[in-house]
Amino acid sequence: MDLTERTISTRPIFNGRIISLQVDEVTLPNGGTATREIVKHPGAVAVIAVTGGKLLVVEQYRKPLERLQVEIPAGKLDGGEDPAEAAKRELREETGYDCEKVALLHSMATSPGFADEVIHLYVAEGLTSGDASPDEDEFLNVFAYTPEEASQAIADGRICDAKTLIAVYAWQRYMSTGSWGV
Repeated sequence: MDLTERTISTRPIFNGRIISLQVDEVTLPNGGTATREIVKHPGAVAVIAVTGGKLLVVEQYRKPLERLQVEIPAGKLDGGEDPAEAAKRELREETGYDCEKVALLHSMATSPGFADEVIHLYVAEGLTSGDASPDEDEFLNVFAYTPEEASQAIADGRICDAKTLIAVYAWQRYMSTGSWGV
C-alpha cells in the first residue's frame, strides 16, 4: 500500500526566529482527509568532541523543560549554511575548542511526528583549546566528562536529550571498538 499523505492545503500559523508552525490538510492513503500540525525548523548540528579521554559538554538552562540540561555542543543551521562548517562554528562558540576536521556520524529526525528538524551529528577531530564566544542570549558552563561522569549524568537525568544520549552511547561504542562508524 502507498502510505504517502498528499498535501491539499497549507495554512501558516506562526513564523518565528527559529521555528514556524503550519497546519496542513492532507489526503490519507484510504482517501480520507486529516490535518497535520507541523513545526518547520532550519535544521541543526551537534558535535561529539573528546579531548584527553573526556567528552566536552555544556550545561545550560532549557526554558521548555524549566531546568538545567547537560548537552553536547549544538546549534541551529543559519540559512544555507554547510552543516560541517556549522558544527565547527558551534564547537568553537560554545566551548572555545577548534578542530581540524569533523566527520558526519549520522543525521537524525528529532520529532518526525510533528517537526521536520534534522540534526547532523558530527565527530570532531584534532582539537585545540581557545576561548568560547557564545551567542549574546546563550549562557553556558563548559565541562569535560569522563565516561563514568557521563553515565552518572544520564542516570540522574542531567543528560536526557536524544542527541546527547546518542553521542554518549556512540562514544562508549568507540571506546570499546575503536571505531565511530564514520
